[in-house]
Amino acid sequence: MEIQTLNPTTPRQRQRIEAFLKRNGLRFDDMHYYAAVTDDDGEMIAGGGLKGNVIKCVAVDDAHKGEAIANTLISHLIAHANEEGHSNVKLFTKPKNRQLFESLSFRLLAEAPEAVLMETGIGGLGDTVEALKKIKEEGEVCKENNQECKKEEKTNLNITTPQHLNPSTPQPLTTTTPLRGVVVMNCNPFTLGHRYLIEQAAKQVERLFVMVVREDCSLFAYAERKAMVEQGVAHLKNVTVIDGSEYAISQATFPTYFLKRLDDAADTQMLLDLDLFRRHIAPALGATVRFVGTEPTDRLTRRYNQLMHEVLADVRETARLEKEGNAVSASRVRKAMEQGDMNTIRQLVPPTTLPYIIAHLATQALQAELDTTPKPGLVDKDNNGAHRDMDYALMQRSINTLHPYFVKLALLGCADALPTHTSIRDVGIEAERAMLSATNGVNTHKGALFSMGLAVVAAAHEKNTDSLQTTIKALAASFPDTNGTHGSKAKLLSKGTTAIKGALDNAREGYEMLFAEWLPFYIERRKEHDAYTLHKTLLRIMCDLDDTNVIYRTDLATAEEVKQEARALLDSFSKAHTAEDKEKRIAAELLALKDMDKRYTARNISPGGAADMLSLTVFVGSIQT
Repeated sequence: MEIQTLNPTTPRQRQRIEAFLKRNGLRFDDMHYYAAVTDDDGEMIAGGGLKGNVIKCVAVDDAHKGEAIANTLISHLIAHANEEGHSNVKLFTKPKNRQLFESLSFRLLAEAPEAVLMETGIGGLGDTVEALKKIKEEGEVCKENNQECKKEEKTNLNITTPQHLNPSTPQPLTTTTPLRGVVVMNCNPFTLGHRYLIEQAAKQVERLFVMVVREDCSLFAYAERKAMVEQGVAHLKNVTVIDGSEYAISQATFPTYFLKRLDDAADTQMLLDLDLFRRHIAPALGATVRFVGTEPTDRLTRRYNQLMHEVLADVRETARLEKEGNAVSASRVRKAMEQGDMNTIRQLVPPTTLPYIIAHLATQALQAELDTTPKPGLVDKDNNGAHRDMDYALMQRSINTLHPYFVKLALLGCADALPTHTSIRDVGIEAERAMLSATNGVNTHKGALFSMGLAVVAAAHEKNTDSLQTTIKALAASFPDTNGTHGSKAKLLSKGTTAIKGALDNAREGYEMLFAEWLPFYIERRKEHDAYTLHKTLLRIMCDLDDTNVIYRTDLATAEEVKQEARALLDSFSKAHTAEDKEKRIAAELLALKDMDKRYTARNISPGGAADMLSLTVFVGSIQT
């Protein structure tokens, strides 16, 4: 017998794994590594896989059970996980397999009728429990000393250095004094509804712990969601926001390969999650009450609440906060973000959440520009345009890198007074350094960082977006003239024969063309649900903008040629009168755009300034409609 490594992402090897699992009554599940035990004839007789630090899809053919093959296989998988940096290894399996895996040093963490969760190795849930106990003890010391705990003095839950844990038999939670409670929430993003639930819960207990779901499969990253909660409940002195735990079983992490019926998956996942909470999380915090909001719409969440009442001793539901007859929810906020409805967003979230939403809208605007395909001479999904040092993946990495700095800029803008030039500049320099580090020195978004950064600060500062343009002017006025930029070099190339405006000039004017021409054009196309709104808006901008990127790469005559060609193509786009004519014309114009792209690429023409203004137009449109 020998152990062979199979790649589950390779079609032929995946088919081999699937056939073996099917023979043993299991389904294939998401894995990055699979180990197959083969006999002397090369036939697979046992196998098991890994996804991160979770062992999956372990099976041994009936004819070879009892030969200690499972011991060899599991030891191999644990060793491989250790080599990949995982000191702790978990597995989900059928309850009947519990004894087998306990003999292989696994310990039980949680159980449900259809599945158990086990782990082995250094640490694991033990560290989570010890960290929670420390948070609880620190709170008690603060109270005894009659001092208010400062947030920076609290020890956050850290689950990166596990320790051994032997779970005890679960005991029913009993009410103790002082009464402590727990709220577990995702907050994608944090809304007035979340704050209302926490406020109501805080009135019922001496101390309330708010645990933010750690899993990063949401629009807003975990760090952002936790920060939103911390800032949103800072006024509640008996509330402690604690780190989420990796021991939160979700649909994304719970494997279903061993369940006979996939219909059992949701309940099994929820029951395991609740059993973990009941056995370990709540006792570590000394908490006896779990608070939840009522769920009027989502079926799975409503079922989770129902199971919670069955499993936990004290569950208290708070009726959801409503606005205009509808429950305040994160999904409503996300929908409003998609629609560019900032008025609705402001009614659904506390002021402390707005900077994070504004930053996301800025990031989404940059993403919208990048995804617009085809574009003449610019990086898009099809090609690199006139850029030999950039591609789609690099631009994507740049956008992801800049996002946290848009958050910082938005937080600066939330102050009562406009932030100083120095504070904005410092964040901008930090962002630029991070961008260049992520792109190996390639200047992907320096111009967009400047224009979008000013707009983000202004949008976060102004309660009324009608004054956004004025605020941008005021911010830009504090920036000194630039040297060495494409804009400043393009001005030198013009030799005073024409009034070329660079990025700073346009900002100091409050982007007059954007607010007067490009934004109304963009909004009108979007209201018409035009599938080519972004293409047309880009062409509309190219008609007007003195694109210093084009001038720098070529000359003034070429820049004027770009304007004229963009105007002609935009006019052609707009001449369709019937549905059939429209379809034919759009197909023709897309071909024309692709042809323009080829020609601009060959001539080193890249309207990067227009691309930056397209992003800015999309952003302003998302907050000012």
